[in-house]
Amino acid sequence: MFSKDEEDFKSYLPDNETASFVLSIDNIEVGILKCHSGEWSFKYSPPFKNKIHEYRKIIGFSDLEKLYQSNSLWPFFRTRIPGLKQPAIKEIIERENINKDNELELLKRFGKKTITNPYILNIQENKVP
Repeated sequence: MFSKDEEDFKSYLPDNETASFVLSIDNIEVGILKCHSGEWSFKYSPPFKNKIHEYRKIIGFSDLEKLYQSNSLWPFFRTRIPGLKQPAIKEIIERENINKDNELELLKRFGKKTITNPYILNIQENKVP
């Protein structure tokens, strides 16, 4: 009933939108997720690199020095967007006039916390990618 299916994942990232998010755990900045010109990027932050002996790398992001880039949102971040067929989620989308096909809008609204991991994802307001 609350599982996601393929219809929930027909979203896209608009070419004309930009945003930056800070991923953190235990008040430590883990990395920065950005979208710019229809592409996502992720890079680990120095504070996390300095504490890597205390934490694990994120699945799918094994290289601490690499700038990861993709046209689609990685599963680690995509799981933060709930199933769009859930009645409560549908209601929020309608009430707040969220474009259910816009991956960035969905991540901004629903991405801060998830039950799948302890990381927090906060949007950085007024940041240029």
